[in-house]
Amino acid sequence: MKTLHVEAGTHLYGGGLQVFFLVQGLRARGEEALLVCPTGSAIAAQAREHGLTVHEIAMGGDQDIGLMGRVRTLIRAEQPDLVHLHSRRGSDVWGALAARLEGVPTVMSRRNDNPEPRGWFHLKYKLYDRVVAISEGIRQVLLGAGLAPDKVVCVHSAVDTLRYRPHRDDIDWFRNEFELAPDELTIAMAAQFIARKGHRTLIAAMPAVLAAQPRTRVLLFGQGPEMTAMKQRVQQAGLQQHIAFAGFRSDLERVLPCIDVMVHPAEMEGLGVALLQAAACGLPIVAGRAGGIPEIVRPGLNGELIEPGDVDALSGHLIRLLGDAALRQRYGAAGRALTLAEFSVDAMVEGNLQVYREVRAAQELQA
Repeated sequence: MKTLHVEAGTHLYGGGLQVFFLVQGLRARGEEALLVCPTGSAIAAQAREHGLTVHEIAMGGDQDIGLMGRVRTLIRAEQPDLVHLHSRRGSDVWGALAARLEGVPTVMSRRNDNPEPRGWFHLKYKLYDRVVAISEGIRQVLLGAGLAPDKVVCVHSAVDTLRYRPHRDDIDWFRNEFELAPDELTIAMAAQFIARKGHRTLIAAMPAVLAAQPRTRVLLFGQGPEMTAMKQRVQQAGLQQHIAFAGFRSDLERVLPCIDVMVHPAEMEGLGVALLQAAACGLPIVAGRAGGIPEIVRPGLNGELIEPGDVDALSGHLIRLLGDAALRQRYGAAGRALTLAEFSVDAMVEGNLQVYREVRAAQELQA
């Protein structure tokens, strides 16, 4: 089967990384998979390095009606059996319209649980033959908005468990890189600096955590529009010696295994690739009970959940974990086992491939 994959993101993390895993996995199974992505994107460079077929085109977002014509041109040239749309930013609509006009079935991946205007939702989702939700939480959002149960399926996102694995080989490098003393414990959060990720909740929880565990440092990985505001909050709270803004890192597979606790007090989240990476590295996790997060973080097994915004619950769980090395070890081992069992790249690729087969079979019945 020949599939054409349209990804509008430019970075090789989050959804873009999942698309790379999928296209690479399909090719490994003998399927022909082509990637369409923005000119100059990181995902294009990575895909080419691995011998994948890539088409780079201009993608200007929701207002870029010309994207429909550019995708149509590619469909005519490549003659795919199916088009898989992996992101918004205009590609979800213009790409779907292009495929419809060319008579090619479409699959759409839904990676977040943000609500959409109801009228627009019903018009938009008529464009897709099937919708792949990356978590059961997102699937339930779509069902609640009126999507038919037979039109949406959950296929979990995946983590590379060979790249992300438990080890402390780089602990000396880690302490030197982030200027940590040997006796300091570390809490990490890896997320874009936007309101729904919950940075405010973590910052508010830290005075109580530090009162109980003063030899604790927080590393905030990522970037985004709220970073300046969060730096101001940290300074106003007098926490600048304990909370570091570590920026975007392309080497988290080296960093994460050296962390003691992962935290992600999000208010909304489709699934959370950074949480999968942390679990694969054997980290205990404290996170918000939102979206697909409970599918990764199982209370009492590999971490704890809080209600979004619950500062006291967050500080309480962090204090308990920081003070109990054996509990951190037990939760971390369970998280590693969970990723191996339920979030492997093979399982994600096979799940999507099964969706393609079902869509093609339905199309052949209608022909």
